Amino acid sequence: MIPDSHGRILGQGHTQAAGGPHAEIMALRDAALKGHDVAGATAYVTLEPCSHHGRTGPCCDALIAAGIKKVVASIADPNPLVAGQGFARLRAAGIAVEVGPGAAESRELNIGFFSRMVRKTPWVRMKVAASLDGKTALDNGASQWITSDTARADGHAWRARSCAVLTGIGTVLEDDPRLDVRLVDTPRQPHLVVVDSRLETPLDAQLFIPGRTIYIYAAEQNGAKKAALEARGATVVYQPGVNGKVDLAAMLHDLARREVNELHVEAGHKLNGSLIREGLVDEFLVYLAPKLIGQGSGMASFGPITELSHAVELDFRSSERLGPDLRIVARVRGRDSF
Repeated sequence: MIPDSHGRILGQGHTQAAGGPHAEIMALRDAALKGHDVAGATAYVTLEPCSHHGRTGPCCDALIAAGIKKVVASIADPNPLVAGQGFARLRAAGIAVEVGPGAAESRELNIGFFSRMVRKTPWVRMKVAASLDGKTALDNGASQWITSDTARADGHAWRARSCAVLTGIGTVLEDDPRLDVRLVDTPRQPHLVVVDSRLETPLDAQLFIPGRTIYIYAAEQNGAKKAALEARGATVVYQPGVNGKVDLAAMLHDLARREVNELHVEAGHKLNGSLIREGLVDEFLVYLAPKLIGQGSGMASFGPITELSHAVELDFRSSERLGPDLRIVARVRGRDSF
């Protein structure tokens, strides 16, 4: 956002999809389209203006060229290619720089990016839809639909904000899901990631949507099936771990290298349990329906633990009624301390 000395906004913008212009460039373009001269104005940004040539040019150079006199940024960029260099370049050009207002909010807004830059893994958010007694399906496997239309639409909105949706081969074989965003408007579909140790994904599965990026992580080599899946548009990645399973931690690091910031998990109780047991989940997005099911599938299969002190400790971040259901966002304690 670029206001003048009277507080009148001359231009504003937000960062476009990967490879597109950053917020600073969009704000400068917006001001130009409105016929405003930004020379001598102050630019307010959430993240330090970049100083390197990547998919786009350095934003700090654009601000300098435009004649901006001051930049107020909420937080420094954790990207080692920037990391203070943008501020240094602005100051060297005689531009005043103020850092700090809204730092916590900006970091939260970009939690996936900070996670990828600092921890080298995406921010992992696990979504669960369950009855009040924690069941995600009946004993016979039926699960459509435990929660309401309102909760499902909200779940699609969380899918839409993620870089990629993760599921397991069990869900693919049992439900043949699309796992795309349909119930809310979105400018792009998130990638799909499938944990499929033995490459059992059917070639006619509904998840093969034209134009969508699909990564299938496997543990066992199968050249013929790999070629067939890649002919359908998937990228097969071998990431073997122990006991013939995919190395989930290594998979997360690989996804970070593929520029996945937020990973949205919608899987069954086995994969959910593995991710929790290995300490790979950062946050839970839980929709609870006002129903009791009794016997059925639980949210996650892990443990057993022998002491309550070994339980996964969570901090409630928010709770909200969505139609008849309740949405709870809970974060694993300490996971955001990077």
